[in-house]
Amino acid sequence: MGIVNVTPDSFSDGGRYLDAQAAVAHGLALVEEGADILDVGGESTRPGADPVAPDEQIRRVVPVIEGLVAAGTHAQISIDTTRLAVAAAAAAAGATYVNDVSAFRADPDLAGLVADRRLDCCLAHMRGDPRTMQSEAVYEDVVSEVKAFLEERLRAAVAAGIAEERVMLDPGIGFAKTLEHNLELLRRLDELVALGRPLVVGTSRKSFLGRLTGREADDRLAGTIATNVLALERGAAVFRVHDVRPVADALTVAAATVRGR
Repeated sequence: MGIVNVTPDSFSDGGRYLDAQAAVAHGLALVEEGADILDVGGESTRPGADPVAPDEQIRRVVPVIEGLVAAGTHAQISIDTTRLAVAAAAAAAGATYVNDVSAFRADPDLAGLVADRRLDCCLAHMRGDPRTMQSEAVYEDVVSEVKAFLEERLRAAVAAGIAEERVMLDPGIGFAKTLEHNLELLRRLDELVALGRPLVVGTSRKSFLGRLTGREADDRLAGTIATNVLALERGAAVFRVHDVRPVADALTVAAATVRGR
């Protein structure tokens, strides 16, 4: 899953692809590098980020989605949003996947849209919102609590009419998690894979890698590769990354070793 941030304030690449043509070109380049899904977002979810009104998100993302569709890309297009209006506009433009870091809690009616349009979706674990989430990183057993949350949100999605086979789950690495929480989730990822749905992992360039290595966001590729290879070995299915080609190459080698060709 290649990241296409159409935002001025994302932690790693904010502002680089705010222009729609630049974002489309970036998305197509990620597909050439091996991306199967392009995750297009108009609102940063980094810790401390301010919310972006749905109308502004729509203004940012719809021209990018339309441009990717017009280019004939074979990649599935995902809209990274928690808002019904944004997802509806994105679906009308050609998106077929909704990546909701709130797991349908910010805008419960979004589940109905996903069900009605037969869209795929990813539901992530997060406490609070980007402005408050790091103050809520308190757990007795982070893996058990994240697992229980994802299990409940999966049931809620199915109850809303979404076919279970259309749901993916994301443990929310970096969302209301300390360094230790992130490492524990990666270490015990197989317990979340046991929920039976494809697991999406998003560690790319995140701050916990910087805390471990001392590297700035643009220099965290090695840590990103290491965490994704470990996640693959533990059963993860989808890898949300900025740097598609090197991570895809690493995963190809790891998969051939762990699973056989």
